[in-house]
Amino acid sequence: MAGTSPYEGLRVLDLSRVLAGPWATQILADLGADVVKIEQPEKGDDTRLWGPPYLTDRDGNPTRESAYYLCTNRNKRSVAIDLTRREGQELIRRLAAQSDVLVENFRVDGLKKYGLDYPSLAGVNDRLVYCSITGFGQTGPMRGRGGYDLLIQAMGGLMSITGLPDDQPGGGPVKVGVAVADVFTGLYSTIAIQAALAHRQATGRGQHIDMALFDTQAAVLANQAMNTLLSGVSPGRMGSAHPNVVPYQAFATATGHIVLAIGNDTQFQRFCTVADTPELADDPRFATNQARIAHRADLIPMIADILAGRPSAEWIDALEQARVPCGPINAVGDVFAEPQAESRTLVRTLDHALGVTIPTVANPMRFSEAEIAYHRPPPLLGQHTEEVLTQHLGLAPADIAALAEAGVIAT
Repeated sequence: MAGTSPYEGLRVLDLSRVLAGPWATQILADLGADVVKIEQPEKGDDTRLWGPPYLTDRDGNPTRESAYYLCTNRNKRSVAIDLTRREGQELIRRLAAQSDVLVENFRVDGLKKYGLDYPSLAGVNDRLVYCSITGFGQTGPMRGRGGYDLLIQAMGGLMSITGLPDDQPGGGPVKVGVAVADVFTGLYSTIAIQAALAHRQATGRGQHIDMALFDTQAAVLANQAMNTLLSGVSPGRMGSAHPNVVPYQAFATATGHIVLAIGNDTQFQRFCTVADTPELADDPRFATNQARIAHRADLIPMIADILAGRPSAEWIDALEQARVPCGPINAVGDVFAEPQAESRTLVRTLDHALGVTIPTVANPMRFSEAEIAYHRPPPLLGQHTEEVLTQHLGLAPADIAALAEAGVIAT
């Protein structure tokens, strides 16, 4: 790679915590933005305590730096300010006056009482792009409700299509194993912020972005949403199977499980050749994807019986050679041991302030003429309070000491 980070020089004030907001600001930080994370003294981001596991220091002692917190706060600086105090609110207003972007995920109107809502801060910086992330948005009958990923996965339809059917052993609603409503909202928030920055470049004006986890979850239902809107029928749970493509699911083998991801009729024909079952490819019930969907109940048990007769590795090797999409079901640890993951350097290490080296998952964006930043580990609570207040606001050491003594900040 060559070049600078795309957002070098962009200032981001991060008043968010947990996952959706910090995910968005970490992306901006990876792209080179100077992200200042505002945390409440003593407590900090809620996820600092969401463990185990926790990072251990150089002597092997556990710390308050949870893996959850570490996963989404790379490349940021932590400033501990009590925003419930008038002096703390003034510090944040002054930081916002110098910022390009502010991200927050308080309840609707939660920052209004502190004078830190969009209208108040737009009055001191009309170029500010202010992104609010809530469970249900700034408008509507549910605007005041809190939103957590599990609740949104349930209300947003995802749990109705995740898991085994009710009539099968172990059937029933299941949440996705990662907080995808939060992660997707963080991604969409980043896109929205980038669009607002482009709009500002054209108009000179910032704006307020209203992001809702519920809206995002509805959007990422994707083909399942359109299937429902067109047919009027809500889909059910199908385990690992696909509503529109067959065979496209997990199957047991003699040694474990693999997935088949057969996306067209040619791939199905190649599968039948490898499986030594040309009669399946010639059967009019299975010759096309539309036919295979109609006769799913007949085909899937046949494929299950075939795959159960040979080990996973043997199937994967033969199917890959025939260019039939397939693969193992990796445990999370196995993902990073894959030769592909090692080749792409999906794990990066950073030197932490506690004197230890920590792993971090690489940002997946790759540029030919720009660089992703890996220059700051997730910060300790208040690690950069003095540094930021000095650099950004020009506070003297005596001023900082007085604020710390009064409990407005923590250093």
